Formats: sequence, C-alpha cells, structure tokens
Amino acid sequence: MESTTETTRLERAEVTGRAGGVAPSGASAGGRVEPGGGAVDSARATTVDLWAPLPGELAARAEAVREAFARVGARTAAVAFSGGVDSSVLAALTARALGRENTVLALAVSPSLSRRHHDLARAQADQLGLRLVEVHTREFDNPSYRANTASRCYFCKSETYDRITLEVLRSDGLDILVTGTNADDALAADRPGTRAAAERRVIAPLQIAGITKSQVRAIAAQLGLNSADLPSSPCLASRIPHGTPVDAASLRAVDTAEDAVLAAGFTTCRVRHHGEVARVEVPVDEFHLLLEEGVRERVLRAVRAAGFRFVSLDLDGIQSGAFTLHVLNSGRSA
Repeated sequence: MESTTETTRLERAEVTGRAGGVAPSGASAGGRVEPGGGAVDSARATTVDLWAPLPGELAARAEAVREAFARVGARTAAVAFSGGVDSSVLAALTARALGRENTVLALAVSPSLSRRHHDLARAQADQLGLRLVEVHTREFDNPSYRANTASRCYFCKSETYDRITLEVLRSDGLDILVTGTNADDALAADRPGTRAAAERRVIAPLQIAGITKSQVRAIAAQLGLNSADLPSSPCLASRIPHGTPVDAASLRAVDTAEDAVLAAGFTTCRVRHHGEVARVEVPVDEFHLLLEEGVRERVLRAVRAAGFRFVSLDLDGIQSGAFTLHVLNSGRSA
C-alpha cells in the first residue's frame, strides 16, 4: 500500500469522545460540531444504556455476539466505525460483551467521507459513550483505488483495515478488529470489502451471530441509538461511475450537492457525478416535494453552485450500488 517512510510520517490519529482527547476541528473546547454547524455541550449529551434489556430473539443474538468474542479469546476490541446503524449496533454489542473501557471506535476519515456523516459518527460515538479515534486513511495514494474499477471498495477497505491495525489495534494493544458486516450482507452478490476483511482476519460478529439487517435496526431502536432509522449511505466515491477516476474535487462537489438536496427537505439522496451532469436520486414517494413552491429552484441553484452545469432527476429513485450493478450485469451478458 504505502512505503515504510510514508507510514512513519503519519500523524497520530485524533482522539475524541468521552474518554478525553482533543476537540474536533471547528469545535471549541468542551463542544462538538453538529451537522448544522452548531456546537453541542458534551457534558449534556445523553448516553444510552448499553445493557438495557433486549426482548427474546434479540437478547439471544446479543449473547451470540458475546460468545463470538469468547471463542477467539478477545477481551478488547477496535470497531471499524462509520456511525451507520450496523457499526453502531456492533459497537453497542461489543461494549456490552467486553465493557466500555475495552471497546474503541475507529473512524476512517478521508475525502470519501461526507461532512454530514463525519458529524453524525461523532454524535453517535458520544451517545454510545465510547472512545473514538479518527484515523486518516490514504486510499487516494493508491492508483488502483483512484482508477475506480468495480474493485474500488477492496482497495479502500484494505487501506482502512491496515491503517486501523497500525494506528489503533497495535498502538493501543487491542486484541481484535471487528467490522459491522451483518448476516444479510453475506448473501450479497458483490462485496469486495468482505474479501479485504477476510484476508486480514477482521471478524464480523454480527454475521457470526446471524444478526440480519432488520434485527440490527430492531436492536438499535431498543437501545435508542441515533442511527436506528438512518438510511444506508455508501461513501461519496460510490457516486462516481466505475472507470471514471476518483478525485477529491469531484467528491467535494457531490458532498455539497447532497447537502443542498437534503436541506430542501428530502430524507435521503444520492447525487451521481456524470461530469457536468448531476443525476439526483431521491425516494420516489418524495418526488412531490419538487413541486412545492421554490423547492425545485432552490435545489437547482445549489447543485449548480456545487459545480454542475446540468441537474437531472432519476425517475428510478434511490438505487443502491447502481454503478456496480451495471458493471456486474454487463459482465453477465457479455
């Protein structure tokens, strides 16, 4: 991935959260930047009860996670954390099994992480009451990543797991690195990131315990996690068509455009980058919002200001893995 010389020049990861450390960039001492740009007093943040009772089957699944740690003899763990519902539930169940003091959250920070999700991850870590380490990854130094083939996620996850292992797992003397892959993910046709995890012996306790996506959300709701209803949202690089090189400027344009669409009242969105064209995906049942006074014009102005000349609405609505599915389907028909 990178030379030894490059690795030695890395700055130590920024440590945030309830265990202490420096304040996030842009926040005053004792504060945390919210997605809207305001600060929230950490002392007033509500910490969830990670040991709250879970009903029936969910309790059994949580126990299965504890058993997964016990089988490999792990007493401490680093969680590959994004702030999404899967990694948040994994963080909660890991702390439930090993204790808060033995659980560290590792957030990969790079141009592919949106500002909004960076803030959401920090807020979710605060609510969990767990230490957060922000690891600045360098997947953009890898030409294979920048080439943006259908294997892009493999190179990204490889860098992420290697960096977390170096800067968190080994540095802090932790036993194991875990990731939030769930039981449903194992059925997916194409998950190059799973291959990267397997090569590095990164463990997926949710998958081992047979926890499905619906059960992940049910556990999150039972524990009152902020991320319980958070829609799935892959990294910003997923908005660039495969074969088109990924660069930081394009990702900034996507990030700014998506912020503008969400500010108009949509619950989720994806802005696909096609050069001068922004292809906007929003839920089909929210198309009507564009007919409300001023909304279409506001979205149009903001997305153009982000750097796009043309703005189109995708009538298919939100599509998960749109570019990857196109590549896979083309391969099958060839």
